[in-house]
Amino acid sequence: MPGFPLPPHPIPACVVLLAIVTASTDIVSRRIPNPIIATGLIAALLVQGWLHGPLAGSATWLAGALTGFALLLPFYLLRGMAAGDVKLLMMIGAWLGAWPTVQIALATFVIGGIWSLALVAQRRAAGQLLGNLLCMVTSAAQRGTQAAADKPAPLASVGSLPYGVAIAAGTLGVLFANAT
Repeated sequence: MPGFPLPPHPIPACVVLLAIVTASTDIVSRRIPNPIIATGLIAALLVQGWLHGPLAGSATWLAGALTGFALLLPFYLLRGMAAGDVKLLMMIGAWLGAWPTVQIALATFVIGGIWSLALVAQRRAAGQLLGNLLCMVTSAAQRGTQAAADKPAPLASVGSLPYGVAIAAGTLGVLFANAT
């Protein structure tokens, strides 16, 4: 997968700072606060406009934000992640643009997947995980039909991760990989 040139300063430093702050907050409180996301989005728009001009900067900001939002929204709709995680990748995308956001999402999926499988193995809950996945898939497939009303109650969660940490790790990994 081809890389991308790092955006001009101060973008990488701001993204690293925001990724670390949101990951820390997610670890401690299991939330990614909206004021951090809103501040990051506004700052990204201002910096993009300052560096690239109002039109090109706004286009980069919007393309990255929409990419980050679109990549994680399906997982939120399937109740596989929280809204804060979606908004976090949207904010990071606003800073970096569309293609870096795709790379970060892919890296995040790998990191989050490995972390999730390690958690499942540690808890010896593979059967429960498969049951939950089956329930999610059938629920999504039956949404809007009468059969959805007859669905069995979902199984207890295998556990949750502060996924903001996986997003931050994917962000830092992609930024550092493209810096060399």
